[in-house]
Amino acid sequence: MSTKSKDTALLCTSEAYMSTYKFKIADYSLTRGIGVGNFIRSATFTIGGHDWSIRFYPDGTDEATQDSVSTSLEMMSSNADVRARYHLRFVAHGTVPINVLKQVPMAQCAEVIRWFRSWDATRFGQQKACILRSLLEPGSYLVNDALTIQCDLTVVSKLQWFENKAEYGVEVPPCDMMGHFGKLLEYGFFGPMRDPVACRVTVEDMQPAVFEALLHFIYNDSLPDIGDLEGKDYGEMLRHLLVAADRYAMDRLKVVCQRTICKYLDVENVASTLALAEQHECDRLRAACVEFIASSKKMNDVKATQGYADLRRTCPPVFVDLFERATKFHKT
Repeated sequence: MSTKSKDTALLCTSEAYMSTYKFKIADYSLTRGIGVGNFIRSATFTIGGHDWSIRFYPDGTDEATQDSVSTSLEMMSSNADVRARYHLRFVAHGTVPINVLKQVPMAQCAEVIRWFRSWDATRFGQQKACILRSLLEPGSYLVNDALTIQCDLTVVSKLQWFENKAEYGVEVPPCDMMGHFGKLLEYGFFGPMRDPVACRVTVEDMQPAVFEALLHFIYNDSLPDIGDLEGKDYGEMLRHLLVAADRYAMDRLKVVCQRTICKYLDVENVASTLALAEQHECDRLRAACVEFIASSKKMNDVKATQGYADLRRTCPPVFVDLFERATKFHKT
C-alpha cells in the first residue's frame, strides 16, 4: 500500500558499496614489544573504488592504552574525498565467557557515515576498537596464537540532486510484523552480554513512551493513537521512534515514521529534521525537507534557527552547500 502525489520533488540519490575485510595476525606473541604507538599495517584492500588498510597496535596507541591492543581504519587513496562508515571488531572464536564479554565493551567500534579526506587527519577513522591484552584468552579471541580483525565498510560513491516531476510518494513496504521479533532479539534486547540470571532487560537510550510505541507497532502494525500528544510533541516522539526503528532495522516502521514526520515539518524543525534524515539515511524524509523549504520560500527564516546552525556544524560542508544550491534552484 502506498501514498502518492503528483508534486514536483527535489530528490537526493546515492550509490553505496559494502564489503567485509579480515586482517589475520599470525604469531601474535611475536608482535608484542614493538612499542607504544607503533603499528602493523594490513595489506591494502579496495572497496567502493578507494584503497583502505587496517592498523594494528600490539602495545596500544598511547600511554592510556599501553595495556591494550587496538586497531583503526585508514584510507590509503590519494586525492580522495569520500563518504563512508565502518564497523571494526576483534573476532571472537567459539564461546567467549560472560565475565570476559563484560570487560571488553570496546572490542568493537562503529562510526556513523562521515567524510574521509586523503589530505588531512580525516583519512583516519576516529573510532578505535581495543581490548585489554590480559583478556586475549586462547580459544576466545586468540586461536593458535592468531588474532583476527574484521572491518565491515560501506562507501558512498555518488551524491546527486535532481528534480523529479513524475509521481512522487512514500512507498511503504509490505507488512513484516513477524520478522520484527527476531530482529529485536538479534539487535540487542537479549544480546550476548546479558546476565543469564537476570530477570529483566534494560533498554538504553530510549524513552518509555517511544518504547511503548515501538511495541505497539510490533503487535499491531500501526502507530499508536496518542491523544495526549499533539503537534510538535507528537512530531518529536516520531523522530525518536524513527531512531529506534533504524537501530533495530525495522524498515517498514522507519518508512512509516518518515511519511508521518513530513506532516509536522515547520520552519523551526525542518533543519534539525534534515540532519536527522542525513544521519539515519532517510532519503524520502531528506527530499521532503528540501521540498518544504523550497516551496515555502522561507530559507532566511530557516537559517535563523538553532537547528540550521547545528546542521552547518555537524553535517559535511559539501552537503550543506548542495542543500543551499538546490533550494535556490527550486525557487527560480
